[in-house]
Amino acid sequence: MKIGAIVLAAGGSSRFGRPKQLFSYEGETLVRRAARAALAVRGPVVVVVGREREPIANELLGLPVTVVPNDHWQEGIGSSLRCGLEALPQCDAIVIMSCDQPGVNESVIQHLLAEHERTRKPIIASAYAETLGVPALFTASVFGELRNLPADQGAKHVILAQPGRVAAVDFPAGALDIDTPGDYKPGYNVKP
Repeated sequence: MKIGAIVLAAGGSSRFGRPKQLFSYEGETLVRRAARAALAVRGPVVVVVGREREPIANELLGLPVTVVPNDHWQEGIGSSLRCGLEALPQCDAIVIMSCDQPGVNESVIQHLLAEHERTRKPIIASAYAETLGVPALFTASVFGELRNLPADQGAKHVILAQPGRVAAVDFPAGALDIDTPGDYKPGYNVKP
């Protein structure tokens, strides 16, 4: 199987007050940390960027990823998903992830891949905080649904639409989602 990854990093960080993609967490920016984790798919990786495209692209120098601008990033996460899907070469499956979950690492991505290999379900989602979400793996059979999401809806809508086609991987550290400066607490352990 050819598996790619989309890292969503186009948000305006309005609640954070500055570009959270460039926030340094344990010595590395959130966007670089996410892109490095995404490389665990061993296939093409695209990072979708919005307003802060140049400084974010600079943070990714040296990584084998493709930076994809979303000129309509203000419309919402669904528009970024479409940009990412259009930019990826043909894949059998993709992993979708955001750049604001610092607990995501290569091991988390490998668990998603292993669960797909084991179950062959079309969606493998992360389970945390009593819900399912990203990072998540989607097979090509679901790409149309992702492309057709309204601009203001993300992949979680597709994950929750038909629970019978979803397998879950426990990822308690996924609950740490940095949306405001108060979400970060020095010394917080994000081991999965």
